[in-house]
Amino acid sequence: MASIDLIRLCLDSIRQITDDIVDSILYLDAGCLEAFQFIGAFPLFLELGARAICSLENMSSLDITAHWNSNFIPVKKMVVITSHLLSDAHRYILRCLSSHQTILHCTIFTSISEIAHSAYADSPLGPDAFHEYESLLVQDYEEILIKSKRSEKHSHLNNETEQVTRGDLDTLSSNGNGSSQMDSRVDDDLNVESISGEMDLYDDSKSTEVNSSTRLQVSVHHYPMLLCPVSARVFVFPSEGAVAEACLSNNNESSLSPGLPSICTGVASDGEDVPPGATLTAHFLYNLAAKLDLKMEIFSLGDTSKVIGKILQDMSSLYDVGRRNRRSAGLLLVDRTLDLLTPCCHGDSFLDRMLSSLLRRDRAMSYSAMKSSNSLNKNLPANVQHPTLDIRIPFSMIPSNKGSNTIRTKLEGNIKAFMSGWNSANVDSEAVADLSDNADKLQNKKSDNESYSLSGCFFSNHTGENYLEALLDRKTKDGILLVKKWLMEALQREKMPLKGLTGSTTLSELHAMVKELVPDQNSLVRNRGIIQLALAAEMALSEPHSSRWDAFVSAERILNVNSLDNSQNLSSQIRDLVNTSSAMRSHEEYNTEPQAGPLSFQDALLLSIVGYILAGENFPTSGSGSPFSWEEEHLLKEAIVDVIFQKPKMTKLQFLHGLAKDLEANARKEEPSKNEDDFDDNWGSWDDEENDQPNDKAYGDMQLKLELRDRVDQLFKLFHKLSGLKWRSPSLIEGPLTSPSSYGNDPCARKGLIYKLLATVMAKYDIPGLEYHSSAVGRFFKSGFGRFGIGQAKPYIGDQSLLLIFVVGGINCLEIREAMEAISESSRPDMELIIGGTTLLIPDDMYDLLLGSSSYI
Repeated sequence: MASIDLIRLCLDSIRQITDDIVDSILYLDAGCLEAFQFIGAFPLFLELGARAICSLENMSSLDITAHWNSNFIPVKKMVVITSHLLSDAHRYILRCLSSHQTILHCTIFTSISEIAHSAYADSPLGPDAFHEYESLLVQDYEEILIKSKRSEKHSHLNNETEQVTRGDLDTLSSNGNGSSQMDSRVDDDLNVESISGEMDLYDDSKSTEVNSSTRLQVSVHHYPMLLCPVSARVFVFPSEGAVAEACLSNNNESSLSPGLPSICTGVASDGEDVPPGATLTAHFLYNLAAKLDLKMEIFSLGDTSKVIGKILQDMSSLYDVGRRNRRSAGLLLVDRTLDLLTPCCHGDSFLDRMLSSLLRRDRAMSYSAMKSSNSLNKNLPANVQHPTLDIRIPFSMIPSNKGSNTIRTKLEGNIKAFMSGWNSANVDSEAVADLSDNADKLQNKKSDNESYSLSGCFFSNHTGENYLEALLDRKTKDGILLVKKWLMEALQREKMPLKGLTGSTTLSELHAMVKELVPDQNSLVRNRGIIQLALAAEMALSEPHSSRWDAFVSAERILNVNSLDNSQNLSSQIRDLVNTSSAMRSHEEYNTEPQAGPLSFQDALLLSIVGYILAGENFPTSGSGSPFSWEEEHLLKEAIVDVIFQKPKMTKLQFLHGLAKDLEANARKEEPSKNEDDFDDNWGSWDDEENDQPNDKAYGDMQLKLELRDRVDQLFKLFHKLSGLKWRSPSLIEGPLTSPSSYGNDPCARKGLIYKLLATVMAKYDIPGLEYHSSAVGRFFKSGFGRFGIGQAKPYIGDQSLLLIFVVGGINCLEIREAMEAISESSRPDMELIIGGTTLLIPDDMYDLLLGSSSYI
């Protein structure tokens, strides 16, 4: 049987909707743009006949003028692909339709199934969600048309009044009010007066007649294969899609972050308090299995995973009747909170190291801000704001070679001129007349600088090369050698000389090879895949990224060793990291060379999390829940309080909300007082009554410090939760997963939970706490014929030929490498393994989930 290739299946799913794409304007939301970037789908869309590919959230009335595959004929078809609920995307879809009134057929594809729409707590749609939305969209669209026709009768008078008010009578024109007003409309209530201006884009009276006499036809369909395939067998959800943004745990005592499952308590959920993320994840996995034609045997480890498994079990019982010819596969659901140490640490993974060094595209307009104000259920938790997976490598990193500097400058100028014309709606008409001047003006803006960078998605698989597939299981040194090998092969294909290349791989050598590979634009386009990869490797190995990563590795190694010694050494080491980070940042504030190392205070807090998890694994907790003594923890608290109090600008932390401004104001008052105070001038005046102001200031500082200590106490409550994770789950207390002899005694070469799970499954050992979710047929045999000894034997997950392991909360590249290593070391290296996760994590993402904007602290 053919192996599963997720990239190929995603591309095939696009080809299956060819009839809808042909001769249409295509709108994709931010989650779709992220997913389709992974598979290189944009050339395929144009090949299938799409007129233009546009952003749903950032639509413009000028989108309809872009025609890649046809003459200048008004477009009549519009296709929208969204990764969100229909109710969330409604305002954007309606805005596109009202802007392009030549549209007669609107086809909408959503990654959220019809059943998931009705099951989601905040969705206003019922069981027949798609048909309900079709009628609602047509109704809202027709209401806008009616209001637009009414406003046209008074448009001339209204325009005159508006222009007189602005003092622009000399520039009054009948054609100038449409597109500018449409571009500025971002409210929920669309400005119907601006719709009529769209007709001025065309000189075709027939289009107006068709729009007034023909009713809009809308059809809604499910599009299940909307995911980000990192490779043919590894996938995550789009960071800006509804599934990844949905909350995985409600805010309670056992929760750490809305982006992480709750801490394992062993108490079964009552079904009424199911997080929305669990519901959407279960429905997505069910539809993915159906698309892959798989019959899942479901196993779960962790409380949230058990909830997802229960939902999958119920869905399978209801909708899989008569589907018995599917390929059998095992699905293993694992809670991320069972192993938070692995994604927090900086392991030996080439891809993890590059991801931590590269820039990412900023998130588009968030749907969660709109949902918070219009939500039907005000008690729903906030959405998770994961960083986008759109990794960007700027054009400026490409080195110049001989005469290519002139070519690069010319290409850069062309890009600037194109972007200036594209953004001309934001500039006055005089500035548009001179594109070069406009480019220089816009270049000063950060957003425009990012647009001018000739950059591409690092994860894109459009080149046809399986670069990421080969790098997933590589350590840092092996990955760099592989990149060098690919560069040499590219140079040979371009018939470039390989003189001067040494056996060792250094940063300067990679730089020189890329420099030789880019003599002109044609060579750049032909070899764009390996060039981007080499530039990414070069950035990861350059300063300050390399020093910061190495410092993390060194600090984590020391914490690992100290965790095997005693709690006093471990707490002392954490305290030293906090104090050292404060000294380093002070050097940066005064623009001097840092002397104490590359780790910031936020980095020290992330290492504190690592230290507390290690302490919880090795030291029994006291009655307060801390693995350290009161004296040890008190010294650590005081160190953190002193750093925040003295330098609040460098410690922008989520748990300081409402207090940060007071701390910064206090720090500003302290700076001049240290320069102006003179000990001799105050001698003899300490007993005067006029010297009350310093006392008041000292009292104010004390009050502020007491409040700061309360906030730091909240931080340490989180640390205590993390230190007790091991003792919450039976899988981590006893059984083969806890045996250090099975996975090596070196604490610095420890394996993550995913590796241990797969190694245990392959060895056919039982895992405490692993729950099997039987199918309807299995429950029938168990309750009925089981009385007569005809019961159905429980399947073992290690017996499956195909295994899909999904980590609820996210996975990192190190775990992917270790999972492949576990399969290759087992007695069944031929087992087909598919790995999935909510998102792709790096250590900085874990900081944001636990202590940053996406935390509950």
